[in-house]
This record gives sequence, structure tokens and C-alpha cells, in this order.
Amino acid sequence: MTAWLDALQAWPGARWLQESGTAWMLVNASHLLGIALLLGSILPLDLRLLAGRERLPLSAPTRAAIRTAALGLVLAIATGLWMFSAQPREYLGNAAFAWKLALVAVALANVAAQHRLLRRTRTGQPHIGVRALAALSSLLWLATLLAGRWIGFL
Repeated sequence: MTAWLDALQAWPGARWLQESGTAWMLVNASHLLGIALLLGSILPLDLRLLAGRERLPLSAPTRAAIRTAALGLVLAIATGLWMFSAQPREYLGNAAFAWKLALVAVALANVAAQHRLLRRTRTGQPHIGVRALAALSSLLWLATLLAGRWIGFL
């Protein structure tokens, strides 16, 4: 594991972040943009499902919000991995980072469950299972946001 972490930290992209405050700022800003796209799309969708306002099958604007959230997730993960590469040992020793990873994993499992359930639900108002997963989604993504902000304080 140590050799892998050394190689990761020596990667040119990691070295660039280590040596340039501007590089770190740009990658961090891109990470925040990904988070904003993700949460800015997921939270309104979850609230619509939770309130029973979104009829099934999902509307075109809702499908666009899902695609925007997916784009934000990809951007957040890519830039998060890039920032991790600059200081992997420090991040691995950070309890908030461990919480964030666990929360992201559970949130992604919830997304998979939501999509599976929505595919099985044909039409009409979302039933209690869809609503429960929407509520859980909002809580998980907000908890992930808090854990991410917590990283810098530990």
C-alpha cells in the first residue's frame, strides 16, 4: 500500500497541486462546482418526489435534473480523487474523510435503489418506498456535504 501511495503522490497531477496554490484553487473550485450541480439537482428532485408532486414516469425536466446530478457527481468524484492524490496519507488518516467516503457509498447505493424502484413503478404518484428513498437521499447527500466540509477542520 505504501508503494502505491508514494506513486500516487508522485503523479504529475498530484505534484502540480502540491506545488501550485493556483492549481489547488482551480481543482477545489471544480470540486465545489460538481457538488453544487449534484446537490442543486438532487435536492429539488428529492423534495418533489417526497411531496408527491412528481408524477411517474418522470418528466423531461426531471430527467434533465438527473443527468445534471450525474454530471456533478462525476466532476466531484474526479476532482476529489485528484485532490486526494496530492496528500493521500493525510486524507486516509482523517476521520471526516472516512465518513465522507462511507456516506458517498451509501448515497450511491440509495441512488441505485431509487432507480430500480422507479423503473418498477409505472405511473401515478410516487408510493411510500419512492418517498422514503427520496428523504434518505436528501439526508445522505447533505451529510456527505457536511463531512466534506469537516475534513478541513480535523
